[in-house]
Amino acid sequence: MFFVLSKVFWLLAQPLSIVLVLLACAIVLLFVGRRKLAIALLVPTALVHTLTSFTSFGYVIIQPLEARFSVPETMPENVATIIVLGGATLARPSTARQTSELNEAGDRLTTALWLARFYPEASLVLSGGAGLLDDTTEAEATTMQRFFIQQGIAPERLVLEEASRNTDENSAFTRDYLATVDGPAILVTSAFHMPRSMGLFRKQGLDLIAWPTDYRSSGREGFGFDIANPVNNLSVTTVAMKEWIGLVVYHWTGRTADLLPSP
Repeated sequence: MFFVLSKVFWLLAQPLSIVLVLLACAIVLLFVGRRKLAIALLVPTALVHTLTSFTSFGYVIIQPLEARFSVPETMPENVATIIVLGGATLARPSTARQTSELNEAGDRLTTALWLARFYPEASLVLSGGAGLLDDTTEAEATTMQRFFIQQGIAPERLVLEEASRNTDENSAFTRDYLATVDGPAILVTSAFHMPRSMGLFRKQGLDLIAWPTDYRSSGREGFGFDIANPVNNLSVTTVAMKEWIGLVVYHWTGRTADLLPSP
């Protein structure tokens, strides 16, 4: 139920949906003769669209998330497990074409591949089920498995966790396997996603080495107008807003101990 509610909520709460809803309400008001109210509603519509698409707002709010955890300054001497969280592939084309199409978070897989080669004895836990509501695609763990095998990683090193649909389930369904393994474990996910992920894994009693990747900001952006790439601005804003909302909701529902987990 939590998974379905979260999907429906975000369908309505993401910036583009907010703009669409406000615009639709303004059109309805025009049709019923409430012209002044309709025009008044267009003001917040324009403000939301401008803020999310034509300013650096998204980069400003994603920076604290990305700065929370850092890549270790020195390589750990011994690593038994590398956990890779899903969210790095395109589900529909990967399933239909039986390939591994990467999205903007593809660094999760390429970073994990580099670590797998650096630690040739470590197993890779690929955590990700079918995250779409229509459930017509293969588990993302299967897509990730295909990627690593194509890159020369031995199949026996790959452990598939194919049931999880969100980060909370990633941590819960990975816990039992990690209980059977001795030695340090690395967690690989996007830098902006690392605080919530570490909080959830800690709630399961797991102490992992954070290895953030897939940075969306330089870490030095200030607020201002940015009209060069509004599509990318909107994408970063959407990702950042979703993550901040996720942190609040997961903490409020008791899934994490801290609102903004730290190293």
